[in-house]
Amino acid sequence: MKKIGLLLLLTATAAWTQSASSGTASDATTPDGTIPTSVGFPTERVLTPTYADVYCAGFISRQTLPDANFVAGGLQTPQTTKFGNGEIVYLKGAGYSAGAQYEIIRALRDVNEYETFPGQRKLLKATGQPYQVVGRVRVIDTRSKTAVAQVEYTCDPINPGDTAIPFAEKPMVPFHPPVRFDRFLPPAGKVSGRIVMGKDFDTELGSGRELYLNVGANQGVKVGDYFRAVRSYDEDLRDPVDSLSFKATLSEDTQMKEPSFDPGMFEKGNGPVIHVRDLPRRAVAEIVVIGTTPTTATGMIVFAMEDVHAGDTVELDEQTQAQ
Repeated sequence: MKKIGLLLLLTATAAWTQSASSGTASDATTPDGTIPTSVGFPTERVLTPTYADVYCAGFISRQTLPDANFVAGGLQTPQTTKFGNGEIVYLKGAGYSAGAQYEIIRALRDVNEYETFPGQRKLLKATGQPYQVVGRVRVIDTRSKTAVAQVEYTCDPINPGDTAIPFAEKPMVPFHPPVRFDRFLPPAGKVSGRIVMGKDFDTELGSGRELYLNVGANQGVKVGDYFRAVRSYDEDLRDPVDSLSFKATLSEDTQMKEPSFDPGMFEKGNGPVIHVRDLPRRAVAEIVVIGTTPTTATGMIVFAMEDVHAGDTVELDEQTQAQ
């Protein structure tokens, strides 16, 4: 019996030793004497963007795109106003040639004008004009005042008034192997920005959804770069809904001294005070860049631990780049 117990003890010790040594090669003792390790981190199985993800994501451009070339209608105008794959559309404007491909885009406006975070409208205005990519067409006839084109691919139904711009191939993002996701990685001083809005003006996003960042090629951002979305508890405090939880009671009935948050606006308890600003920021998701302009980037959430919010901070994730 003693031999069995000793064997179990030795087995457990060996397993613990192997587990402790299986962290990343960069694990090292920090100034306060702790040893960071990736053993307890969740595994991040990164989504690979599809053709539809890349070509239908849309973008924000600080430079307003010319709209002299646009969709004037279709074969069944005016009875039909929405056009899909294989249908015929008419293009107004100049410069068309038979066989040329055009991307159909749509300048967007937010009819709700709701701010997800304070200053969002001002930030979005400074970032640029949002555009939706609607589809792709190929010109098949130019003998009339309006060119005739056939729809080859649609992300959404094409509508009269949508803009036509020359089509350009987009680079695809390669497969990325699983990696460890460090939720509490400190700021590294790398390229950082903010999520200014989500596709379709969504305010809360999850895995597979597209969004727009206010950093771009001018800051060295390129397709295939990974950004980490992070959020501080101070940001939760500024959210009109999430902030309500800070008012809730923290203690159990049997606690002699009641702990409380001290964000500077709520009633304090008679026990320990938890300073919100002292809590570590938390990483909430991983985002891969699928398109850029000089000043903006379009990203796709490829891994999420919780909802991603418009307004969240993003920082270039060099750990993921190196994998």
